[in-house]
Amino acid sequence: MKPHAEMPVAVPQSPDWPLPPGACDAHIHMVAAPGEFALWEGRVEDPAPGLDFEGWVALYEQHMQALGLERVVIVHSIFYGADNSVTAAAVARLGRGRARGIGLVTDAATDADLDALAEAGLCGVRLNYVHGGVLSWAGVTAMADRLKARGLHVQMLMNAHKHMAELDDGVRAMPVDVVFDHVGWPDVAAGPEEPGFKRLLGLLADGKAWVKLSGLYRLTGAPYEATDALVAALIDANPERCLWGSDWPHLMLADAQMPDAGDLLNAFLRVVTDEATRHRILVDNPARLYGF
Repeated sequence: MKPHAEMPVAVPQSPDWPLPPGACDAHIHMVAAPGEFALWEGRVEDPAPGLDFEGWVALYEQHMQALGLERVVIVHSIFYGADNSVTAAAVARLGRGRARGIGLVTDAATDADLDALAEAGLCGVRLNYVHGGVLSWAGVTAMADRLKARGLHVQMLMNAHKHMAELDDGVRAMPVDVVFDHVGWPDVAAGPEEPGFKRLLGLLADGKAWVKLSGLYRLTGAPYEATDALVAALIDANPERCLWGSDWPHLMLADAQMPDAGDLLNAFLRVVTDEATRHRILVDNPARLYGF
């Protein structure tokens, strides 16, 4: 028996400032009831019980309405391994007008596998440099030209302070966009001057990478002020390469506390006070990267 994930907050608090029309939640996951979609044997937990696929979609739509979001990027969860059916179904259910996806493939992905992602409205593939999984950096580097041919990009989770030095040159050489999750998952105590984080800032400044201003609750506790300087540094480096995401429904919490996504959004809005920059990060940037 696997442990169950926790249920997210049913209806997050509304943000302190209204979001612009077309605002995008650029990082969520979709799950379903046991038996609806095949779960990967290597997962560390199961989805929270009690809802089927339609129930989870409805719960996320409540989340969107409460926060003032109109678009979403569904990142395939490792719960389901390289079977992207649940993510493709969620994109179809929410509609191509407001939803895109990021898939998961193995190092041995075929042309047919990549074609299937693009046809389903998925815009990229994800790898996890922190916890491992089914796709490696060597694997995604080897398939980069095939990703480019299909308009797919690379998204990855890594620790800036541990991994950025070894990834920097490879990211610069990639023929496709590279998107880093969760503000680069840095060492918060080391601050924005930490060498690996500064390398990430350099990639952004040079237009060689994107970063999601997501997952703050995995780095520190609410109201997340300890990450303000890091978020501000990323935006200062290149606001045209930043995205915001809630990371709903907050799977695999480990030692983190279940957040209220309204608090996460307020943490972003607290740092980004300029309306034009908010619009760029919430609307323009995701529209450009994901093709809304």
